[in-house]
Amino acid sequence: MWILKWLGLAVLALAGIWLAMNWAPDRPVASLKARWAAPPSQFVRVGGMDVHLRDEGPRDDPLPIVLVHGTSASLHTWDGWVDALKERHRVIRVDLPGFGLTGPSPGGDYSLPAYSRFTVQLMDRLNLQQVVLAGNSLGGAVAWKTAVDHPSRVARLVLVDAAGYPMQAQSIPLGLRLANMPALAPLLRNVLPRRLIESSVRNVYADPDKVTPELIDRYFELTLREGNREALGARLQAGNEAFTAQIAQIKQPTLVLWGAQDRLIPPSQAQHFARDIQGSQVQVFEGLGHVPHEEDPARTVAAVQAFLGR
Repeated sequence: MWILKWLGLAVLALAGIWLAMNWAPDRPVASLKARWAAPPSQFVRVGGMDVHLRDEGPRDDPLPIVLVHGTSASLHTWDGWVDALKERHRVIRVDLPGFGLTGPSPGGDYSLPAYSRFTVQLMDRLNLQQVVLAGNSLGGAVAWKTAVDHPSRVARLVLVDAAGYPMQAQSIPLGLRLANMPALAPLLRNVLPRRLIESSVRNVYADPDKVTPELIDRYFELTLREGNREALGARLQAGNEAFTAQIAQIKQPTLVLWGAQDRLIPPSQAQHFARDIQGSQVQVFEGLGHVPHEEDPARTVAAVQAFLGR
């Protein structure tokens, strides 16, 4: 009996040490701004939220580009594209509700129609009549749903490993799998191993060696923004598939970009977009994963520049 008693105490001690090492309660947004909202970041009031965005490039551009990130990402994912585009184009990127420094939606609605409404509200707030709308993963779904719901506001689409069809994932990052388990929500509200974030980011890269400590810091710290973990669980429960049939309604010129080594949304789904969006162009990049714009900005943005120049 004494052996069982000591084993039990040892297990409790190890559990306590693990919890202490991985204890990560929510962080107030003010504590994150110094590192992740340096100029040219700004916050604008949209839909009852202080929305984090960056607005760069020539203000007289008649057709600005709006960039929309994916699940658990932030506007920083587009750094490489913005550096290449902002000399000739006005480029706006935003933290979606539930992510980054924008934080949770007041109404707790993370459906595609809600994100579509938000996108148009943002455009109205910035006096943008029509834009080129580009998005990755969830952001791609937000982009095409906005183009369907508000066709006069979207001139062109760029879909980067976009969500929209039933999932056929070959590998789902562990962080997303755990966040999609409601029973774990009370634990994950205050516990978040940094290694879990590292594993998840490396999972969506074709070349994990490109994942730097600063990149892991960004994903980790912005996940801790107060309210984001709860919002992620709600977002994952919302899904996309209810609106898949609407993709065929898209009439805007569309460029579909994909990483050939995407294991979350496999490149076969690029052909679904090509089939359903008449006249769309598809380009698949060897050696890149689910976030090709982040993994190799120069190679992927060149395709966008060619598309915009046509």
